[in-house]
Amino acid sequence: MKFKNILSAILLTITLIGSAFAQSDVNKVPDNVMQDVYNQVKTPYKYGMVIVPEDNSKKVDCPTVFRKSGKWFMSYLVFNGRGYETWLAKSDDLLHWSTEGHMLSFSDTTDWDNNQKAGYVGLEDLKWGGSYELQKYDGKYWMSYFGGHERGYEKGKLAISLAYTSDDPSKPHEWKRLGHYVLSPEDSTVSWWDNHIQYKETVIWDKSKLTGHPFLMYYNANGDSVDKKRGAERIGLATSDDMVHWTRYGKDPVLNHGPGITGDPWIQKIGNVYVMFYFGAFWKTGPGGVFNRFACSYDLVHWTDWNGEKLIQSSEPFDNEFAHKSCVIYWKGTVYHFYCAVDKSQQRGIAVATSKDIGKSSVNFVAPPVKKK
Repeated sequence: MKFKNILSAILLTITLIGSAFAQSDVNKVPDNVMQDVYNQVKTPYKYGMVIVPEDNSKKVDCPTVFRKSGKWFMSYLVFNGRGYETWLAKSDDLLHWSTEGHMLSFSDTTDWDNNQKAGYVGLEDLKWGGSYELQKYDGKYWMSYFGGHERGYEKGKLAISLAYTSDDPSKPHEWKRLGHYVLSPEDSTVSWWDNHIQYKETVIWDKSKLTGHPFLMYYNANGDSVDKKRGAERIGLATSDDMVHWTRYGKDPVLNHGPGITGDPWIQKIGNVYVMFYFGAFWKTGPGGVFNRFACSYDLVHWTDWNGEKLIQSSEPFDNEFAHKSCVIYWKGTVYHFYCAVDKSQQRGIAVATSKDIGKSSVNFVAPPVKKK
């Protein structure tokens, strides 16, 4: 009888292991598909800087590009010593950009987010080569952002909230804020990887509800590693049914490379494959340095990493310190990979690389003065 119990336990263990491997195989994106995605998204031609601050006292960061009424627009962050604000730029050709004005500004109040408002427009058309327009939900356009009360570069407790507007998102104006955070390091549901600081988000609308919910928020956060040393960042997932109430999806991140940074997710859908562009930095194993690359998924939960060539890395004078943080779109036969470029003098701006040689520029385009409100 004892032998039969042992045998049953062994058979059960083998069955569970086999089931786990089978499930893993089902979720894994095949190598040939990963290679095909790489061939479609690679951008070997660096055009140069397209938005640059006037001096090194300001830093420009984190582009999110969208389309409205036949024009291109970009939400991006500006740090001026006090904290982050969210600004808007405009372009006719995805190469030459002009500053339009603010979307989220500092508040001269005691609000929890008065000194940090780092925003990323959401619910964008995900289709590769699609419209790239922002979709309305509940009669509003939506923007996620991480906010905070302390002054300085990403200082203090940073948490995530939402802003919205019923007005034209391509016109500079202040978006309304919920007035409270929706994800915080102090939540009762906080996990080991996001219990310190929460950063950049991408919010998408999955109308097929692959997770059981229509709205998905991918965000990177800083938390305790398994050895209780803070510093690493990973990318995790939260879900919502109404864009206001958010729940963490599971206890673990969906992308985790251990010590170092895995951050700034940006999602596109190429055929039936979801592609998450992200940046890696200071990993202990694998690629060195700071770089952009991608992972792929069929179900928006399980992600297969690309282990081939980096999409973007430092190679030019304007990005010889860092080249990271992706926003990648495909338009009329050309891929445009916008990224944050930092040089040795710590000038931080937004550059673009392309899939075709459209003529390199050695000029740093400086955005003109902000239009008066």
